[in-house]
Amino acid sequence: MEANESTPLAAAEQMFVQYSAQLAEAVDAVLVDWVCNCVKNRAASAGMSLDQSQLARSKDAGEQCQSELSAKMRALLQTDLDAQQGSPLSLLRSSTGYATAVLQSAGVPEVQRDEFEQRAFPEDIYGLAPASFSDVDERLRDPGLEWGAAKAHLHLLRRREAGQR
Repeated sequence: MEANESTPLAAAEQMFVQYSAQLAEAVDAVLVDWVCNCVKNRAASAGMSLDQSQLARSKDAGEQCQSELSAKMRALLQTDLDAQQGSPLSLLRSSTGYATAVLQSAGVPEVQRDEFEQRAFPEDIYGLAPASFSDVDERLRDPGLEWGAAKAHLHLLRRREAGQR
């Protein structure tokens, strides 16, 4: 059965598009703060304070992250869920290099990571990879949960429409 505006599948498709757009906007809004907070918090946990030039570099890195990641995030979230290669969270996890570069230039020592972290995120020497949307920023918690629920709901409806369980 094809989706039309009156079917649950069509409504789920529309909701998924809406929640995807909201998540993309929310991610865009927090990226600069995320990079800056990663730098400040990791330096502070190492007992280091950052000077104004290092803080400015973290803001520049955040703006670069926003400039480069926002378009990738929007492209991912505008892709049909069955064709998506990766997830928004995996895209965020792959973007720790912006903060890492600032931390390295400031001389912040690497952190001890467990075997899984070393294997899963070999380039993330400061343990910055987020486990959840709220690890990036609390403002991503609800949009991330809503997007995930909408994706799961749409996936289930599509499978049912196709006669799968």
